[in-house]
Amino acid sequence: MNPDRARRYHAAVWDEPLVQEIGHPGRRGVVVPSVEPEVAAAAGDAAALVAPAARRRTPPALPELSEWEVLRHYLHLSQQTLGMMGISLFGTCTMKYNPALSESLISLPQLREVHPLQHEETMQGLLEIVYRLDLALRELSGMDRFVFQPGGGADAAWLHVCMTRAYHAARGELAQRDEIVTTIQAHPCNAATAAAGGFKVVTLPLEEGGHASLEALRAAVSERTAALMVNNPDDMGIYNPDIADWVETVHAVGGLCFYDHANFNGVMGKLRAGELGFDACMFMLHKTFGAPKGNGPAVGAYGCTERLAPYLPGPIVEPVGLDGDPDPSGAGADLPGFGRDGVRFRLVELEGGVGRVREYLGNLPQVLKAYVWLRAMGAEGVNEASDLSVLMSNYVDARLRSIHGVTRSNPDVGTYRLEMCRYSLETLARETGVGAVDVQNRMTDFGIDAFWLSHEPWIVPEPFTPEAGELWSKEDVDEWIDVLALVCAEAYEHPEVVRTAPHRQVIHRIDPGPLDDPARWATTWRAHRAKNPTR
Repeated sequence: MNPDRARRYHAAVWDEPLVQEIGHPGRRGVVVPSVEPEVAAAAGDAAALVAPAARRRTPPALPELSEWEVLRHYLHLSQQTLGMMGISLFGTCTMKYNPALSESLISLPQLREVHPLQHEETMQGLLEIVYRLDLALRELSGMDRFVFQPGGGADAAWLHVCMTRAYHAARGELAQRDEIVTTIQAHPCNAATAAAGGFKVVTLPLEEGGHASLEALRAAVSERTAALMVNNPDDMGIYNPDIADWVETVHAVGGLCFYDHANFNGVMGKLRAGELGFDACMFMLHKTFGAPKGNGPAVGAYGCTERLAPYLPGPIVEPVGLDGDPDPSGAGADLPGFGRDGVRFRLVELEGGVGRVREYLGNLPQVLKAYVWLRAMGAEGVNEASDLSVLMSNYVDARLRSIHGVTRSNPDVGTYRLEMCRYSLETLARETGVGAVDVQNRMTDFGIDAFWLSHEPWIVPEPFTPEAGELWSKEDVDEWIDVLALVCAEAYEHPEVVRTAPHRQVIHRIDPGPLDDPARWATTWRAHRAKNPTR
């Protein structure tokens, strides 16, 4: 441990008011000039374009500020936020730097001003990007078709449940196949979406090797099995070496197999779900593919084989020739230029599809960002990134296990961990009374973003789940680990300091009471004024 790497840090504290509480009536950032008389005469009365019943009776309560006041307000707010700039080894989420170039690209009018209901001929470039990302993900997965409609990983899992129902219904077996199998270490969304779709959930427990056994799976499946939904590697970083046999076992009884690729970062370019026999898989564009995690809606890219493709939600982007016939290059060949080579793109609704799981084509700004990231990385970059992720994950593992009070999940499993691993502060809590949340809070006093704990319910006591990925430098990772080691040492020497942390942050510990009291929280300015009339 090098305590010198723990920075002398104190968060900015601005006690910043709400934006509606600053400024002054009549203050403006931009003064818009009056419309020229001839323009006004040609356009007519703009207010007449709005139906009387739809017009506001009173002006909206908008803040009135100059441009510099707006800039200062949001600068103050940003200075009170750690986020990715504070070293965030946020496990299971594969936090990556989101390039400024991608943000610039999505602000171009060709994307920003597109209306989802406009004619497909007017957004051919955007449809080509959607289709090209589809082709790229087919190469990474071995699937035959991708859609980007799902609004995140859980939404993609839900789509698979819908696809499972449609597939078995078409075969006349839906009433019979009422069970979906998963494991205790799979993401909770797999069990939750299965239950929401009306299936009984069969959850396999852990056994030797850190994963459920093939024998347990064979005992669980039957003619009632509709699907298997599983992560691999799981959030403990453990890869199930028998996964191909799992798929074969489920297929033998007529079930489908869904690969939840939330933890794809450590194996990307190394394995393909289709070659393992899976019928469908999901990628997180907002994690693995360099699109923002918490800065806008997510995308769970859902891919499937040809036998499930007829049930996909529309609209589907397909290439066609100028004569209207399906383009023969649509099987995955290069599309040098749709305008020059006679290739166009159309939106197709599938007759037997399950219908929308979200509106339109999904969150296309995120699709564009993922496409930019993947094109910039290329095949060699993707392979190198996964190598670096696994290397850094095991470097983190070696260092963390040397810290007193820290233990690793599944300690009897001696294999290397992929991409991340879940650790436990149970020993620290038992010996000092300081738990994982206390440590998390204290680390923010050194400018380290609060670490990820675990999905509920906790199956590892006092968990934390760091994930370095390929982004963070060795110096960053060493600083993060040194701060954790320093805080653990403080827990043994001065436990009260850790238990009462943070001390150098914007605010002290948040009182959770108001978060659960509808009479105190407000999500709009109007509700805030109604609940705080004296302010």
